[in-house]
Amino acid sequence: MISSILRDYGLQLEDCSVETLSTGLINTTWKVNHGEQSFILQRVNDHVFKNPYLLAENVDRLDRYLKINAPGYLFVAPLKSSRNEDIVHDPIHGYFRLFPFIKGSQTINVADTPSQAFEAAAQFGKFTSLLAEFDTRSLHQTIPDFHNLTLRYDQFEQALKYGNSNRVKQATELIADIRSHYAVVSSFEEIKKNKDIPLRVTHNDTKISNVLFDSKGKGICIIDLDTVMPGYFFSDLGDMMRTYLSPVNEEEKDFTKIEVREDFFRAIIQGYLSSMGGNLTLEEKKLIYYSGLFLIYMQAIRFLADYFNNDSYYGTRYDEQNFVRAGNQLCLLNKLKDKEKEYKKIISTELDDE
Repeated sequence: MISSILRDYGLQLEDCSVETLSTGLINTTWKVNHGEQSFILQRVNDHVFKNPYLLAENVDRLDRYLKINAPGYLFVAPLKSSRNEDIVHDPIHGYFRLFPFIKGSQTINVADTPSQAFEAAAQFGKFTSLLAEFDTRSLHQTIPDFHNLTLRYDQFEQALKYGNSNRVKQATELIADIRSHYAVVSSFEEIKKNKDIPLRVTHNDTKISNVLFDSKGKGICIIDLDTVMPGYFFSDLGDMMRTYLSPVNEEEKDFTKIEVREDFFRAIIQGYLSSMGGNLTLEEKKLIYYSGLFLIYMQAIRFLADYFNNDSYYGTRYDEQNFVRAGNQLCLLNKLKDKEKEYKKIISTELDDE
């Protein structure tokens, strides 16, 4: 399978060494070494991304724009095949892309230091900042309604009504907790009406593993552009808060380990504002704290809805995993809300220092 794909890029398998980097829930990735050159080969999950060619069109449009308007920016676009294609389709094995491997780069899976959080936030902010004048209407929605909180809440209510009744009974406290935060949804509805809160080019999956770092821990660029599409800035900033703030992720069963690390919170804000602050409108700046509420709340909703739907979307290794994930995220949400005044003061200070 890999042999035929490599031939489409003018490479012979016998001249290469291939190692599997990941077999994630979304895409499968390999590193291909060919002499002194290295590449990243990726198979696109066309169950998640129904039309992989739309991904290619988005990336190509961004690549052409950045080459003209920010020629010094490192944008990791896929290489062309021998037939000048961005994506190679194999009727049996699916859709593939080949990327150049960035020498000296490395990825990390967990934000262990505030410095790492700062660097990642700065890279995601830089990406959106450089594309501030890009016409978002030219981008495809690669996953329609991906961060549509209103829709996610409606799906939760439908799952509550028609889902597994035993699981619904088990989740009485979590259901009440989710409903107590409905103001987050109401705010989202108002945001959509506000012309001073524009749609921007956002990454929409800002976990730290989607940033390349150099050997000294400095951010180089962002990767994994499949979810890049029009969105609100707080989708990116909020996902960073969701995934960097706590020392444990959504799989942690011991909720006493969940916390909002204030130094990481400050680092995320500082990093994002260092590259994106000058492009944010006054109305957007008012939503910086809301960013965390938005993404954490939405993820809690999605986990619990999937639990009621018998785990039809998120992969699970044990029966109550989505129930645990939902409770975990609600715990993080409540901890973020518990010190709202302190976190808003941090934001205010950083905005004043811009």
